[in-house]
Amino acid sequence: MRPVSTLWVAAGLGLFMGCSSGAPEREPVAAREAEAPAGCLHRDPQRRALFGDVHIHSAWSMDASTADVRATPDDSYRFASGGVLELPGARSVQLERPLDFAAVSDHAEFLGEVSLCTNRDSEVYDERACRIYRGEISIAGGRGSRMGALADREGEAVIVGGLPMFETNLRSASICGAGAERCRVAAQSVWQRTVQAADRWNDRSEACSFTTLPAYEYTLTPMLSKVHRNVIFATSVVPDLPTSSTEAPDPLDLWQALRDDCLEAGTGCDVLAIPHNSNLSNGQMFTVDYRDEPLAEQRRRAALRARLEPLVEIMQVKGDSECRNGFEAVVGGRDELCEFEKFRAPETEDCRGGTGVGALGGVGCISHLDFVRYALIEGLREADRIGINPYRLGISASTDTHNASPGDTEESSYDGAHGAREDSVVDRLVLEANIVPPVRANPGGLFGVWAEENSRASIFAAMKRRETFGTSGTRIRPRLFAGWTFAEDFCQQPDRVAHAYAQGVPMGQDLPPAGEGAQAPVFVATALRDPGPGGAPGARLERIQIVKGWVGEGGLLHQEVFDVAGGALPEPGVDTRTCEPDGSGADALCGVWTDPDFDPARRAVYYARVVERPSCRWSAWHCASLPDEGRPPACSDPSVPTTIRERAWTSPIWYAPKA
Repeated sequence: MRPVSTLWVAAGLGLFMGCSSGAPEREPVAAREAEAPAGCLHRDPQRRALFGDVHIHSAWSMDASTADVRATPDDSYRFASGGVLELPGARSVQLERPLDFAAVSDHAEFLGEVSLCTNRDSEVYDERACRIYRGEISIAGGRGSRMGALADREGEAVIVGGLPMFETNLRSASICGAGAERCRVAAQSVWQRTVQAADRWNDRSEACSFTTLPAYEYTLTPMLSKVHRNVIFATSVVPDLPTSSTEAPDPLDLWQALRDDCLEAGTGCDVLAIPHNSNLSNGQMFTVDYRDEPLAEQRRRAALRARLEPLVEIMQVKGDSECRNGFEAVVGGRDELCEFEKFRAPETEDCRGGTGVGALGGVGCISHLDFVRYALIEGLREADRIGINPYRLGISASTDTHNASPGDTEESSYDGAHGAREDSVVDRLVLEANIVPPVRANPGGLFGVWAEENSRASIFAAMKRRETFGTSGTRIRPRLFAGWTFAEDFCQQPDRVAHAYAQGVPMGQDLPPAGEGAQAPVFVATALRDPGPGGAPGARLERIQIVKGWVGEGGLLHQEVFDVAGGALPEPGVDTRTCEPDGSGADALCGVWTDPDFDPARRAVYYARVVERPSCRWSAWHCASLPDEGRPPACSDPSVPTTIRERAWTSPIWYAPKA
């Protein structure tokens, strides 16, 4: 994200008038079924890669507001589509490259309370709880006390990892009134404005230049374990209110509400939920918690989860959730690339099949089921046990920005993600903090879809069929296909994408039954280098890997990683003093791979991981911008990486034996 010059800001104020309170250039439209444009000029039947961000917080989220973020969803969509954004600290910024799609997903929790406490015309604006929330009255309890005031707790909560914990099913009577009706009415108004903002910025012209999707975040955080979801709607036909953890204190309650209020409401509503930050869930995100129920109930819950949650977020500012070494339940050796942007310390205790609490505060055990790779394998076990795989998850990634700044993932120009707390280079290099130590965080990821065109219908369809991928912030374009008849010279054939669709299935699908004489599935994996902004390409590609997972004897989870194109190259790949790459690597890679240990009687899951050559991490760019005598301790701390191996992950392809 680049800073904007004074002259550009002056010109931009006329072009983008209303960054906070004025009317945006597009007028609201009524919610309607005609979500798709009449026809996009650029439509590709073989699909093209589109990049977006669906995990975005504006000033309407309780934690962004307390960090002095004042940007609204309109401001966020303006920024995502190429406009200027004002950040705390009098910073004017702009993306080097606009996004193709975005979804502002403000926290459903306290949505009404935040509105009531920040609107001067509100009848409760001067209530003590609101003044505490706005920071006008200081009370004991530290960082969490301001948001705790919205729940009438004011710092009286249980302490976990030095942080106050607040029950999410409480509301402030002084703010919300009897029966919390005042807060429900306010939340409904904010939700309507959220949907209207998405409609304003959704380009329905033939240009199809930018797509938006209505969304919110369901923020269930029991004792600082993150069990969060982003809820994404296909159109502006949505429920009257978002379902928060206040109304749905269990994920099952959320799925049932989305089913009843959307999927089966008879309104044409369509929705999906995307779990995120499983790496901070203390094992709670993907632990099977219904095994004591009757079999029919187990199957019902698994099927409902699979229906509502076809995707998972593998990367965001609070770290990578792909995999981690050292779990006793996982067999297959060390994967060197699993030590990537880990948010928690290497010595964190293994939950060993159990669960814990406090991960967001840096305490409690860590589970193999905090990570997507092992959740995918656990899903195979459930499919064998009850006939339904609740973790048939495609891959996505996003930022979780609390600056209302979607897509700010360029390492060289990262501008923080948490408002006034990170409004300078030095503030972003802080080593220790209660919840998000800034230097341990990263710019987050990008969400990739393979879609025929840039429209709501096409993008949402890609999400539902899982033809998606996530990246660590780069714009690598990966593809994965599987079938039984791909030739060894497939990468040399013309029109190979058309042949791949004709001969196999893309990422996100099940392998079809093997044809006569077929011995093992054949995978085709391709990747194109990030073209970069303004003719400055991203790092070159090093290799494509295929990761295989299966359940072995004794119920252990097995993993194996195969290089299928390119390969490991000498380090370091980049001069960390100047951030100049050494030029090694490839612009494009393609590989054909046949599973050498295929067992037709055993379920398996496969996905591709594409890895760039090392490049400078954002923190190294920041440190290099400071004089030697002005560099904070993070710049010399050996635990802070100076380089990053950017990457992309495809959605999996599943194999199941014949019934």
